[in-house]
Amino acid sequence: MAAVTEGGTGTASAAEAPGLLSRARTAIRRNPTIFIGGSILLTLIVLAVIAPWITGDPLKLNPAQRLKPPSERWWFGTDQYGRDVYSRTIYGARVSLVVGLAVAAFASVIGLTLGLLCGYFRKVDAIVMRIMDGIMSIPSILLAIALITLTRPGLGIVLVAIVIPEVPRIVRLTRSVVLSIRSQPYIESAISGGTRGPKLLVKHILPNTMAPLIVQATYVCASAMLVEAGLSFLGAGVPPEIPSWGNIISQGRTFFQIAPWSILIPGAFLTLTVLAVNMLGDGLRDRLDPRLSRRM
Repeated sequence: MAAVTEGGTGTASAAEAPGLLSRARTAIRRNPTIFIGGSILLTLIVLAVIAPWITGDPLKLNPAQRLKPPSERWWFGTDQYGRDVYSRTIYGARVSLVVGLAVAAFASVIGLTLGLLCGYFRKVDAIVMRIMDGIMSIPSILLAIALITLTRPGLGIVLVAIVIPEVPRIVRLTRSVVLSIRSQPYIESAISGGTRGPKLLVKHILPNTMAPLIVQATYVCASAMLVEAGLSFLGAGVPPEIPSWGNIISQGRTFFQIAPWSILIPGAFLTLTVLAVNMLGDGLRDRLDPRLSRRM
């Protein structure tokens, strides 16, 4: 009797495996952009985390090996100081990913809170939205440069300088969603039933703002990576001793004609990362939007 049970269990497990694989293939076929973008982004995150174990010291100088082309020893070549471009590029992923993810998280939390208040309380809306309009009238990279020049350069200052210009986008999106939700019958029914104030915001309005917020957060993440790279390229981002794709490209631009790999390789990593985040955002938009999901 035990043997029959064990055999039955083995048969069931074998039958479940193809079923899981079939569901996985179906999910990938229905959402290829989510799978591709998510896979690339996950791979880059893993490389950034294990960088100390798969690369050397990104700051080590080796003048005797300066401007060496990619080879079996130097996978991505060396720069004008003999530093390993491979190590610097992998470590640079840490800065870009931390900046992108942190800016997306902080801007989403701040923007979501202000957007909910603006959409629900008219008096708050009149004040906060005028401030948001003022911030949006200033180009984001110029505002970031202005904030950084007033303080000492550092990763924390870069995060603050990029978060501030990104908050108004989240606020305007959340506010528009809240205004459209307030006119829905189920909100009016909840208000007539006595549900008001914070409870109405948290229980009925907040859950319906999450889908567009998640999609917008991916675009904020990609934008933050590009802004950080631009600031580092201009020398207004993270300090030069911290490898960043922006300052790697900046330091290698003088030797582009004789050592193009010092610019093209970190630039390709930056492009691939931003592309992966945008693909993930497009896939999530198609998946979370009920109209697009039904059409697909």
